[in-house]
Amino acid sequence: MTVPETPTTPAPTTPTRRAPAGIDPRGPRVGAGITGVLLVVVLLLGGSAAATILLAVIAASFALGAVGGPSATWQGWLFRTLVRPRLAPPSELEDPRPPTFAQLVGLVLTTLGVVGALLGAAWAVPLAASFALVAAFLNAVFGLCLGCELYLLGVRLRTRSA
Repeated sequence: MTVPETPTTPAPTTPTRRAPAGIDPRGPRVGAGITGVLLVVVLLLGGSAAATILLAVIAASFALGAVGGPSATWQGWLFRTLVRPRLAPPSELEDPRPPTFAQLVGLVLTTLGVVGALLGAAWAVPLAASFALVAAFLNAVFGLCLGCELYLLGVRLRTRSA
């Protein structure tokens, strides 16, 4: 009679994923403030070609952030280069995944505005800029990141359904 072999180490039931290194939570807030100022300029320019071009530049910045995280944007560079050296170290670091998802949300919003303008709907630029400005303002002033909250809601819904 043979004894069945038993594994020496049990196989994990769920894959383990390590969270990426944390980021300074003040960086995305500074970036949101800079983006908010640019979105105000978009609104002041109305439905003009200049507004569409500026919104496209903002969308490109969101694209960088959606791919590489908020630190990969030019606003992140400004924060790292000009602001962070003048501040005390952060008391805690933030998971970069929610702010990266927020960059994706910003990309979708601003891209819809640019595409709408290119299709002849001049009102799409101020509308998209208004929604993005509300999100940027809430993040910059109150630290409430709407895209981050959407990310966390998605995580909760995924874990509940699993």
